[in-house]
Amino acid sequence: MRTLVIAAVLVTSLAAHAKPWQGIEPGVSKRDEIVQKFGEPSRVVTSEGKEIIAYFGKEAVKGTHQAQFRVDPGTKLVERIDVFPGPVIDRDTIENSYGPACPAGPVPASPCYLKKLTDDFRTYYLYPKLGLAIFFNEDGKTVQSFIFTTLKAAK
Repeated sequence: MRTLVIAAVLVTSLAAHAKPWQGIEPGVSKRDEIVQKFGEPSRVVTSEGKEIIAYFGKEAVKGTHQAQFRVDPGTKLVERIDVFPGPVIDRDTIENSYGPACPAGPVPASPCYLKKLTDDFRTYYLYPKLGLAIFFNEDGKTVQSFIFTTLKAAK
């Protein structure tokens, strides 16, 4: 379910750069940089023609339950990063860290979010200028996951 929404909203593109996570930047960083930075992954699988490099369990990246890096097998470029945080992160922390809601009218130059709903009516914030989508748990107040992608893909 959520994958379909994410795919619709975050259509993968290699043309624009996004906000990096832990030094890995979608559209810029290569596959080898992931393994150099985080070590051998827990699992590597192929899904929809993309290589998914996952870290979870004892290999989880510090501060996460799981992190997944989607890599184009041809170019070896990181296209998207899915992060499932370990600590509880609330909406206020998100707004203080990444920016407030976008005002009505033209989108300002500074980062702001558009409030969206998934197919199963869960809230997420889309920060198009950062290439970032933040999905909330069922409570609508705490973060379930972050998705970092290229700026063009986040539009």
